[in-house]
Amino acid sequence: MSVFEGAGDVRPGYELPVEVLASWLEDNAQGFKGPIKLSQFKGGQSNPTYRMDTPSGAYVLRRKPSGAILKGAHAVEREFRVISGLAKAGFPVARAVALCEHEGVIGSVFYVMELVEGRIFWNPTLPDLTPEQRAAHFDALNATIAKLHSIDPDTIGLGDYGRPGNFFARQIERWSKQYLADELAGRDPNMDRLIEWLPANMPADDGASSIIHGDYRADNLIFAADGPTVRAVLDWELSTLGHPMGDFTYHMMMYRLPPHMIGGFAGADLEALGIPTEVDYLKAYCDRTGRAVPTEEELRFYFAFNMFRFAAIFHGIKGRLLRGSAASEHAQTMADNFPDLAALAWAQTGVAA
Repeated sequence: MSVFEGAGDVRPGYELPVEVLASWLEDNAQGFKGPIKLSQFKGGQSNPTYRMDTPSGAYVLRRKPSGAILKGAHAVEREFRVISGLAKAGFPVARAVALCEHEGVIGSVFYVMELVEGRIFWNPTLPDLTPEQRAAHFDALNATIAKLHSIDPDTIGLGDYGRPGNFFARQIERWSKQYLADELAGRDPNMDRLIEWLPANMPADDGASSIIHGDYRADNLIFAADGPTVRAVLDWELSTLGHPMGDFTYHMMMYRLPPHMIGGFAGADLEALGIPTEVDYLKAYCDRTGRAVPTEEELRFYFAFNMFRFAAIFHGIKGRLLRGSAASEHAQTMADNFPDLAALAWAQTGVAA
């Protein structure tokens, strides 16, 4: 069992006023009935996430963390908006139930969605499956993100969900600022080099824009218990309008991240496992979306950019840990992995350190 799997007792410092919460939900969520039996999911590195079992059903609550929060981070309101919109397009998401944008109920902004039953694979190699089953699940992973990138945001009320164009420039600026602003978490020479290298090596902007997830990994999906059907995609905190290839190559980091980092299986025997090669997986996505396969030069940038961005997230977790506001009991592991991830990000550039 993964250290992130399942829900248990609410950790000290993350308690919620369940009676007040139940009363608010009865007034604001259609069909909701208390009382609430509350537990806390072991995952949720950024936003504390809870399971609520009630007479009217099982729900999930996601809230902003307490304490100091960097500007623009932990935007649970955006999660609620995007899953509400995507449901209109028939995309697999949990049903949005209610959003509370004031802090007076539980001490922070939060939203509630229905709990979707199914199977989450915390290990990216999808253990306990046969090679044939594993291949089918990877194909479903590929098809689902391709479907996301094929949805017209305007048709589901998300045309203003982000700014069009200049996606990489804006993202590099955003994550550079967040990294530099978190002085308590410290500096890293590889991150500092990437802040200079990335803007100078961006591929030409082809104007592509779609809804992007921002953290698309196997452990952020719920599969049907008995097969490769994706029942819901979770954790939309980093979603926006952006470049689809940037989003897909973030997902493809699984091929290049070591197993001790979240989502990685570098060095695995792909053929024996039934996992497609990196080249084949990329081609399948491009065939589904009608995009050209990126050049090697473009791929160097995409992977360096995405690992830089991922490292900036780990850096933020390190900062929250030092400030006492990290949401996950496993935040220390991610903070410890930060320098190795930053070094791996720089290695993608092909430039000697």
